[in-house]
Amino acid sequence: MSGLIVLVIVAYLAMLFFVAYRIDASTRLRLRVANSPTIYALSLAVYCTAWTFFGSVGGASAYNIQFLTIYIGPVILMPFLWFIYRKFIRISRAQGISSLSDFIANRYDKSIGLNRLVAILLMLGIIPYIALQITGIDKAIETIVTNNGTEQNDWLSYVDTSFLVTLGLGYFIIIFTTKRFQEKEQNTGLVGAIALESIVKLIVFLFFGVYIVLYASDKPQLFADFDASKLKLNPNNDYGQWFGMIFLSALAFLFLPRQFELGVVTAANERKVKRAIWMFPIYLLLINLFVIPIAIVGNNMFAGHKMNPDMYMLSIPIHLNNGWMALLVLLGGFSAASGMIIVATHALSKMVSNAILMPSFINNRFVLNRFKDRNHKIPVFFRRLSIFVVLLLAYLYHKLVVADFTLISIGLVSFVAVAQFSPAILGGIFWKLGNKYGAIIGISLGFSVWLIFLIGPTILNLNVHGVFGTGHHSIRPEGDLITTVLFWSLLLNTLGYIAGSILTKQTALEQNQATLYVDIMNYSTEVDSGVVWKGTAFFPDIKSLLSRFLGERRVTAELNHFAQKQGINLEDQDELDSRLIGYSEKMLSPIVGASSAKILISSVVKEEKLSMEDVVNILEESQKIIAVNKELQQRTDELKRVSEALKLANFRMKENDLLKDEFLYTVTHEMRTPLTSIKALSELLSDEEDAMPEEIKKEFLNTILKESNRMTRLISQVLDLENFESGKHQLIIDKVDISELMQHCLQSLDGVFKQNNIQVCIDIEENLPDLEADHDRITQVVLNLLANAAKYCDKESGKVWVDISRIGSLLQVKIADNGPGVIPELREIIFEKFFQAKNQTMRKPKGSGLGLAISKKIIQLHEGKIGVNTNDPEGSVFTFSIPFTQNRD
Repeated sequence: MSGLIVLVIVAYLAMLFFVAYRIDASTRLRLRVANSPTIYALSLAVYCTAWTFFGSVGGASAYNIQFLTIYIGPVILMPFLWFIYRKFIRISRAQGISSLSDFIANRYDKSIGLNRLVAILLMLGIIPYIALQITGIDKAIETIVTNNGTEQNDWLSYVDTSFLVTLGLGYFIIIFTTKRFQEKEQNTGLVGAIALESIVKLIVFLFFGVYIVLYASDKPQLFADFDASKLKLNPNNDYGQWFGMIFLSALAFLFLPRQFELGVVTAANERKVKRAIWMFPIYLLLINLFVIPIAIVGNNMFAGHKMNPDMYMLSIPIHLNNGWMALLVLLGGFSAASGMIIVATHALSKMVSNAILMPSFINNRFVLNRFKDRNHKIPVFFRRLSIFVVLLLAYLYHKLVVADFTLISIGLVSFVAVAQFSPAILGGIFWKLGNKYGAIIGISLGFSVWLIFLIGPTILNLNVHGVFGTGHHSIRPEGDLITTVLFWSLLLNTLGYIAGSILTKQTALEQNQATLYVDIMNYSTEVDSGVVWKGTAFFPDIKSLLSRFLGERRVTAELNHFAQKQGINLEDQDELDSRLIGYSEKMLSPIVGASSAKILISSVVKEEKLSMEDVVNILEESQKIIAVNKELQQRTDELKRVSEALKLANFRMKENDLLKDEFLYTVTHEMRTPLTSIKALSELLSDEEDAMPEEIKKEFLNTILKESNRMTRLISQVLDLENFESGKHQLIIDKVDISELMQHCLQSLDGVFKQNNIQVCIDIEENLPDLEADHDRITQVVLNLLANAAKYCDKESGKVWVDISRIGSLLQVKIADNGPGVIPELREIIFEKFFQAKNQTMRKPKGSGLGLAISKKIIQLHEGKIGVNTNDPEGSVFTFSIPFTQNRD
């Protein structure tokens, strides 16, 4: 079994190495990973750690559903994530921010002291959480080894597996987080590997859950034991504690360094957040789907046995002699724990390196000059040293402290720690008056409460256990203690932040940063970070400094690109303006940290002290530029609208020319047909009048009369349409009895209906009021529609339906047939003039194609609507509706 455990873990790590390496080695894969919303959403699932994979089952084993609060908080937060993360991402991109401590320090005067304070406190808060993951892996391996019946002969029981795992993960972190120090390629190999781990742990958990429900449990007993009435919100069934935990988990999701790293720092663009808003809650739902069933099965299986509920997921398959399932669960748990260790260590190491080690190094002129030719290697060395320090401290904490506590309790301690940064961060992005002293006071007060009441008990328990040989733990960081400490620490923190900010003044730089952070959505994504600056800087000095850390090729390329965007001629730039100074600092920030970047830039820039008058003048100038830009944008938008209007007018003019040509062609074509017939018949009558029988003469004369009538109707229709379109035609409004009008129309076409054996069905609603309309024009519309229905209905068993009803204040008339119907593509254009003439490829009865166009114009003049739909089961339904009362104005 030991050999298999080692093989599984080594194979899994090898797979992560391969995936991360392949992504980093391929430009195409790096771009796909960097721009994939799905991979982004999956990477956020690093939130689900060994605590989720093992600890949730342990919490649920006592019918305590408080474990759900850890996931409900982020889910409730999701609708607001778009607004918060957009600000975070834009600010980070604009300022070149690479860590949570940089984000806070940059807002508050770019304070080196605040940056160090945040980094140290985050170390105190997160190292126990990393230690928790190491403990989870250690306990998982120990559970398999000690429960397979061969512990005494198993060599793995004599090996410190937690040390080996920490060593292996440390190597992975060093390889894939210190290779690329480029702002635009933020460890895409690492992000891809974390997304893969999220998939692995979810699949394993779901697979094991299905296995438990379908194969490993007595299903009737399982559902019998699931008594919802036994479920408690928490051990005390305290609603206040329940909501406090939900609030805590929402803050933790926002401000845990690993979440900030993957959600903000590595985000290529803010649009990816949209998918995470719905995809991440689904992920949380799925990974918690089988927690309670697994807990019930574990309780039933190990009733009366001393078994750690956190390890039920491993103990159950071992108890059932399913070693392969146990190995699969181990793989899922290792995936959950290792993902957190990798990202949290990476994020913390950046803060330790950039906020603590690098500023100390570059402040020492002797050391800086001593390593002048190897400056680019210093950030890499410090980052790797920081990774070693973080993992070493986490390992020691695991060996000395964490083993005596549940997975959940240590995780909650870390959650309360990161929550202490919420007033400074949220205040920083929404309140311009917040300043450095307020942030320091608030954070210090909040962490003091945290240290005294949460970290203190863990150290006290360690001393009691180690020195006096007792296992008694008088104070544990669980339950109501967590929410109590959260309340008082955040209260003091917030009050300290507000009071400190109100009672002290901001510097000019801090005012500039406050405006940038709060109003970031009013700027483009490429914000000039050097808005408020005064002094002298020389281009060769800046370029030389940047080249020492970034390489001459990259510096030249990026400065040229920036200068081109900003309209700056670098050849004439002996002395630099504030834009290039700000961009240079932004380039350095991801590599050495915001604090170190500020120190390095200051070392080659002769900065002059800004008076408040200077600040006001610069800000007024900026406001004028913004106002001019807005005015230019408005004018640009106005020109676009005018241009679009001109394009539309030009299009309509061309369309009208085309319609005019079509109109002339169609009228000519429609007139030519009867004229040709009249001419031919007239010539025959003239040439052969004496020889022609009287019957033939009468037939020819009748045809000439019909064709003449046809021409008359066509000319009348053309004139009618011209009058309607020009607006010359005036309706003659009178009282109209619609029932009487319909009967008259049907009588007029009675001969047509009888000749073609068409059955007419009429349904007229009773007591309809008189209609205010033009009697002749409405008659024209009805006759047109009835004639069309007669033309197109079935030739063998034709039917026409007439339905008249009142719909509110409207009269609605429907005329349907059982003909071939009108396909959807033609339902709009069928009302165009000369539709039939323009569609000569269609088989259809004779007609000018003007009837429906005229009908539409008449109905529109009556402030009504006309349209066509499919009849059921076949045919067409023409419907028009007009108000009973017409506006006579």
